[in-house]
Amino acid sequence: MGLNEKYVMIHADDAGLSHSQNQATMACLKQGVVNSYSIMVPCPGFEEMATFAKQHPTYDYGIHLTLTCEWRDYKFGPVLPVDEVPSLVDENGYFHKTRKEVKTHAHAEEVYKELKAQINRAVLFGLHPTHLDSHMYSVGAAMEFFQVYKQLGKEYGLPVLINRKLLEMTGLNVNANIISSDFEVEHAHFATFNDFEKAHLRTFYMDVLDKITPGLHIILIHPAFDDQEMKQITVDHPNFGSEWRQMDFDTFTAMETRHKLEENGIKLITWKEISKRFMG
Repeated sequence: MGLNEKYVMIHADDAGLSHSQNQATMACLKQGVVNSYSIMVPCPGFEEMATFAKQHPTYDYGIHLTLTCEWRDYKFGPVLPVDEVPSLVDENGYFHKTRKEVKTHAHAEEVYKELKAQINRAVLFGLHPTHLDSHMYSVGAAMEFFQVYKQLGKEYGLPVLINRKLLEMTGLNVNANIISSDFEVEHAHFATFNDFEKAHLRTFYMDVLDKITPGLHIILIHPAFDDQEMKQITVDHPNFGSEWRQMDFDTFTAMETRHKLEENGIKLITWKEISKRFMG
């Protein structure tokens, strides 16, 4: 994009997953520096977060298109009847746990039907999303799913989160799937399990903010509380577990982080602003 200034979106994924996730996301928006979030429509906390979105329309929010359910005991599945999208579910009618399983079992036409139904459910609830993105970036599980993702963006007139690093993470060939007409977020930053094991994630995020270069960046976080609800949801799953999510919350509601943004001359930007300024 060739921007001369440092533009960063601090984006909270997984809103709608649970009450804990919702409350932490709301607090990050009101008290912290998070300036965008996306909602998981098929999850138990959807209505709570969607109600908040309607009551606070100035906040930037999108639809976190969902094809996977990674948790051991906390399960959810499609918004469509299972018999309409049988390739998207396991033997119990829940979403597959991994991108690999989605790639192996899912049919592109059913991916399209379900993701479109998720957007439509949000719109029928009265939401006006600013963008589309993807839980676990599962739209990158196969080339045809990534095409569905981009097609839905065109159909609804919404930008979709496209980034090379995220696509590389899924194993898809970047050059075969991102074309010159796609709007691409140049830089995506997200913590790994290695970062989590080494130190409080604040260390990783402060380092990211110190190294931000001119251009468009997105920092992907997953704020929630390390409470009983999230401990149970993320049991046996320390990667993006409740402790991790509490670290995200603590970091992005801390005054230190606000000072770090100012110190490094970073300008916060939202999908609404991106649509107006860079996408005509």
